[in-house]
Amino acid sequence: MRRRITGSRITGSRTTGARVTDSRTTGARTTDLRTPGADGTGPGGARAAGPGPRTRGSAMLRVRRLLLRVVAGAAAGALAGLGVAQAAAPASAAGTATGASAVTVSGRGEFKDMRFTVDQTTHLTSQAVTVSWSGGTPTTFAGTLFNTDFVQIMQCWGDDDGTVPSNPGPSRTQCQYGASPTTDRGSWPGNDYDDTRKVFYSADPANYGQDDRYGAANPNAPGEVPFKSVDGTVITSGTQNNAFFNRNTTNEVDFARTGADGTGKEYFEVQTANEAPHLGCGVPVTVNGGTRPRSCWLVIVPQGHLDLDGSPYADHSQVNAGSPVSSTNWKNRVAIPLGFNSVGTNCALGADERATTGSELAADAMTSWQAALCPTGTVYGYTELGEPDTRARLTADGASGLAFTTRALGADTGTTAPSDPTVYAPVALSGTVIGFTVERRPKAGAPDSVRKLAGTKVESIDLNARLVAKLLTESYRNSPWGAVLGDASATGYDWAKDNPAGLASDPEFISLNPEFADLSVSETPSTDTDLITSLGHSDSARALWQWILADKDARGFLAGDVDSWGTKVNPYYSTTASRNPTGVAFDPASADDYPKSDPWCTIPPGTDATVKQCMTDFHPYVEDMHSGALHTRRADTLWKSSWDALANPPAFKSPGPQTVGSRFVITVTDAASAARYGLQTARLRNTSGAFVGASASSLTAAAAGLTGTGAPEITPATADAEGAYPLAQLVYAAVRPAGIDAAARKDYARLLRYAVGDGQTSGADPGLLPAGYAPLSAALRTKATTAADALVDYKGPSPTPSGDSGGSGSTGGSSGGSTGGSDSAAAGGSGGGTDDTSTGGAAGGAAGGDSGGNGATPNAGTSTKPSAAPSYDGGKAVQTTALGTTPDDPANSLRYAVPVGAALGAVAGIGAPFAGGRRLTLPLRIPLPGGRAVTVPAVSLPEWLRRRLPPGRS
Repeated sequence: MRRRITGSRITGSRTTGARVTDSRTTGARTTDLRTPGADGTGPGGARAAGPGPRTRGSAMLRVRRLLLRVVAGAAAGALAGLGVAQAAAPASAAGTATGASAVTVSGRGEFKDMRFTVDQTTHLTSQAVTVSWSGGTPTTFAGTLFNTDFVQIMQCWGDDDGTVPSNPGPSRTQCQYGASPTTDRGSWPGNDYDDTRKVFYSADPANYGQDDRYGAANPNAPGEVPFKSVDGTVITSGTQNNAFFNRNTTNEVDFARTGADGTGKEYFEVQTANEAPHLGCGVPVTVNGGTRPRSCWLVIVPQGHLDLDGSPYADHSQVNAGSPVSSTNWKNRVAIPLGFNSVGTNCALGADERATTGSELAADAMTSWQAALCPTGTVYGYTELGEPDTRARLTADGASGLAFTTRALGADTGTTAPSDPTVYAPVALSGTVIGFTVERRPKAGAPDSVRKLAGTKVESIDLNARLVAKLLTESYRNSPWGAVLGDASATGYDWAKDNPAGLASDPEFISLNPEFADLSVSETPSTDTDLITSLGHSDSARALWQWILADKDARGFLAGDVDSWGTKVNPYYSTTASRNPTGVAFDPASADDYPKSDPWCTIPPGTDATVKQCMTDFHPYVEDMHSGALHTRRADTLWKSSWDALANPPAFKSPGPQTVGSRFVITVTDAASAARYGLQTARLRNTSGAFVGASASSLTAAAAGLTGTGAPEITPATADAEGAYPLAQLVYAAVRPAGIDAAARKDYARLLRYAVGDGQTSGADPGLLPAGYAPLSAALRTKATTAADALVDYKGPSPTPSGDSGGSGSTGGSSGGSTGGSDSAAAGGSGGGTDDTSTGGAAGGAAGGDSGGNGATPNAGTSTKPSAAPSYDGGKAVQTTALGTTPDDPANSLRYAVPVGAALGAVAGIGAPFAGGRRLTLPLRIPLPGGRAVTVPAVSLPEWLRRRLPPGRS
């Protein structure tokens, strides 16, 4: 799978806006503005004895001082104001990124005691936010249908509709809601009104779910609340499966349960204009002369248990709730504004780019860094590509630019590192995780303590290597769906008869996670019999297999050993050739993908299908790990399990996401994608025997065990510290400097310096390090800056520039931000992939960088123009700025910080002589909140004014 993220437009949902960074001035000579002389002042500002002559020269000197005070004071004030304005919303640290923009809102009416909290409301992209509440009444059911006291959530666009003056919010016609199933609703927990836009008209409604506007043309039949798109298109009928959103693409939450303690929590998938063009969230719009990303709304509609007259529903055996977008329910809605990063306009559209390619583990970080690097004048494109393919590409073509990899060139079996130098710079520390969405569904007879948690999400599970091996090798009984029916098994599948149906019923899993002994899971191919995995070769897959092989029990299981509960490996994955039906042993030691080796095909049991399904139908691949995280958050495994005999031709179709309250989906994904979509992640057992989850501290602990040369790796077997996460991975930026020209080397060096400077500050703002990454240690940052120096200082043979290259070297070889390293560090790199960047290598050359300029070799810095291809699973990438308006942001007094600071600074400069004190010296460094600082540089008077001063005065 290749996914392209360009600097000017991001195809997909990893979209961020630009970020302005503060400048840091260093190394300037200090200039004393008050020198002893004819005006009678001494070195410390004290007046010398005697009045001193009152000459024309001294008058000019006073004018000079006054001008200097005004200029310096105004400059200092303006810079301080700018710094304060920037520091007012400082870069968020890990753990506080979302808390800074959390919002809590109270309900009204019968819901006045409820409090709703959204954990992040600004700097949003395609991601999940947590919606939690307290003070509610426990949800009740009519059979399996949600009846009273539950919560519904949706995303909307537009201005305040004025219906709730105390809580501004959008029109109900502009909300993405109502895309519930149109068929096969037998197990669906809705009543066909509470999960749709259907309403009954009644000018004076007598029940919840009635309406005072829509359906008036035929009061005895249901009407529909229309949906209006941001482009003005209005859908008036068929809204349950309309042209804009449907069951498989909507992010609406139809049913969220309030527990026995009156609290609840739901993870809500926020969608940008890439996923939901009809909402337009994040697209730049011009309002009152200013352009900013379109804001949207998160709307919560609580459903209650009181009728309109304030009395309880008379009959609790029936479902009473109606549509949340009916006028009666809409009056209780709670609306919370959502602020988005800019979509589709990070850099100038159509700009040439410096190409970067490679590891998906770098994707979220690179997407963030791109936004901050645009103002430097260089656009950095990114194309996702599996690491083995990335290394092969860079080995074959040194002019291909910068590649992200976790291993050195030549590290793969059967490959050799190129003879010319390769520079490796560590840039990102992340890892591979097992993410999941699992909800508790108590078994009959479960204890009260378990039944009270029904419908809530499991927050943590423990997995060892053998359990993950069972999932990856399709070894659970119901993984080859239909191979075992009752006591009968298909030929060759006797091994599966006594195996657990799925993970949740595996005694080994229950021994590590005892609460599952009281939970019921429908163990089918769409739940716990396999992991959602991505197609293609990757270092993440390799790391997972290496972790499995590092475990004695898992190795034995693959070889054919039966575990303590009698579970056998699917023989198509046996590492013993004599047990493998193919006659060839499976070799996980060299595996860097997720093979589906079992050839089982059948007509799925319980259907009247005329077409067989095979293992890749039961367990479809996803495009990449990001897609796996998104589908796991949506609880959609992509298995097309419903046979549609009326289709032409008859075919299997997707039933959509799993039913709320009993969802069970697990995936292999990366830590950044899991954090982005709010997935819970498993704790994995490392080689020390400890169960450890992926966190900044556990990733850092694992990185302490780096081994190898060139690009030292984190391997599961050596990540043996008690707190080390076993699937941590360190991503390097690899460049072959001999294949690119000086301009490209400087541009890539600029990227590296930013990535290990400001780019290592954790936070949600564009330009910072997203959640799911651990900041690099000082030693690793120094290695990266050493590598950047090696690129700039390289003096080997250079290729001939060509006129079609992208990017420019004219902006210089270094850019803002702390680099974390020394400018005098030895040029790092490797000759033939053998030397560690920390020790220097053949990539270094004579000191002094090449001058900037335009041009580069073919393929070194150009890329195709931004793609407008569809992004993740629904939604067309926005190609032009959407029309329309968005609510004005509240007036922010910080916009006056710069002019007011300048004015106050000028006044302070003039008044300095009357205040006494020390002399004003420039450059002047002013500390600001958040650890930042600004520097007022030394200034020089115009020549005409200097000429009028007495000799010796300058």
